[in-house]
Amino acid sequence: MVRPEVIRRRLERLAEYIAILERLAAYSEDTFLADPERYGSAERFLQLALESVLDMGSHVIADEQLGTVNQSRDIPRVFREQGYIDADMESRWLRMIGFRNILVHAYLDIDRQQVHRFLTRDLDDFRQLQRLFAAFL
Repeated sequence: MVRPEVIRRRLERLAEYIAILERLAAYSEDTFLADPERYGSAERFLQLALESVLDMGSHVIADEQLGTVNQSRDIPRVFREQGYIDADMESRWLRMIGFRNILVHAYLDIDRQQVHRFLTRDLDDFRQLQRLFAAFL
């Protein structure tokens, strides 16, 4: 059984991160790219939001005994196989994980225009995953 306090705490944090990211998404690309504090903040809060989603996914899979997770990319697959998400959401979640890996491991080569594009185009993916995990409460 999923421990609600674990999910609830991460959902609260995720909501905070999304709110910050929405504010950063409001800047034009030029304004965003001109300020290292803006894009640095966006990179960090994207990473935190992605970590929150992965933590919740791992928690649900472990507590509900849904399958095995050897790496973060296994999480969306398990959720699709269990019928919680469709193939499209799995694909989008996998892209998010790939983006997280760039933020964490390839930080010297981050394309800040890509960060801005993520902010302006893909934040709804976080909202969808937020609703998914809220259903486990």
